[in-house]
Amino acid sequence: MPELPEVETVRSGLTELVVGATIKKVEVLYPKMINLDADQFIKKLTNKEILKIDRRGKYLLFRLSGGLTLVSHLRMEGKYEVQSIGTERPKHTNVVFQLNDGRELRYKDTRMFGKMALVPNDQVYNLSGLNKIGPEPTEHDLSFTYLKEKLQGSHRKIKAFLLDQSKVAGLGNIYCDEVLWLTKIHPEQPTNYLNDQTITALRANIIAEIARAIQGHGTTVHSYSNAYGEAGKFQNQLHAYGRQGEPCDRCKTPLVKIKVAQRGTTYCPKCQVVHGDESD
Repeated sequence: MPELPEVETVRSGLTELVVGATIKKVEVLYPKMINLDADQFIKKLTNKEILKIDRRGKYLLFRLSGGLTLVSHLRMEGKYEVQSIGTERPKHTNVVFQLNDGRELRYKDTRMFGKMALVPNDQVYNLSGLNKIGPEPTEHDLSFTYLKEKLQGSHRKIKAFLLDQSKVAGLGNIYCDEVLWLTKIHPEQPTNYLNDQTITALRANIIAEIARAIQGHGTTVHSYSNAYGEAGKFQNQLHAYGRQGEPCDRCKTPLVKIKVAQRGTTYCPKCQVVHGDESD
C-alpha cells in the first residue's frame, strides 16, 4: 500500500503535470470506486479546473474550481498516469479525466480497492477516514506532548498503535517497521510502558524517516510508481521491512518476521526487546 512518502511523491508529480488544466470529459469505468452516481459525478467534474493538489495522510485532495474537492485514496495498488488522448490505456484503468490540452489523467488500480469522493470543500473532513485522522508526522504537527499522551493512554502493541491513522497520519507497514528498528522498540511493546526518552527518540525517528523517504521518492516493493511511471528509490535504504533472515545492520543478528495487527512485521530479536515499565 502506498504510504505517506509515496502519496506525497505522487502529489508532487501530479502538481507539475496537471495543475492548471481543465477537465473536459470524465469516463467512469468502475462506478463502485466513486461516491456518487456516475452521471452526477461526471456532470459535477466537467469543465472544472484543477487548482491545486493537497495531501492529508495517505489521501490526495484535488482542489477544483467551483468549491469542490476530489478526495482520492490509492489503497493497495492505485496509480495515476498522464498520457496523450488516443494512446493505449492499460488494463484496469478505472477512471479517466480528459483534459483540455489533449491529455488524459488516468486512474488505474489492479485490485480496484481505490476510492474517490467528490465533495464540497467544507465537507472534506467529514468523510470517513479523514474525520478522525491524526497529526502529520512533522516537527510542527506531531508534538512530544501529544504523542506521549496518546501512547500512555493506550495499552496496545506499538506496531498496531502506529498503524492507526487516527493516532499518526500516513504511517503504514513499511515505515512502522523502520521507525521501530531505528528506535530499538519491539513491535509488540505495550505503548503505556514507554518512558520519555524512548518517546522522544520515536518521535524524532518518525519525523526524520518520513522526510528521508519523501526525499527518496518513496519505496517500491511490489508495484508503486510515481506520476511519471518511475519507481521509488528508498527501498535501497530499508533496515527492517522485507529483510527477514538477513543480518541486522547494527548487530548482524538475523532479522525475524512475525505477525502484528494482522501485518507481516520484521524486527531484530537482539536489538528490539519487549520491556516492562521503563519508568521503574
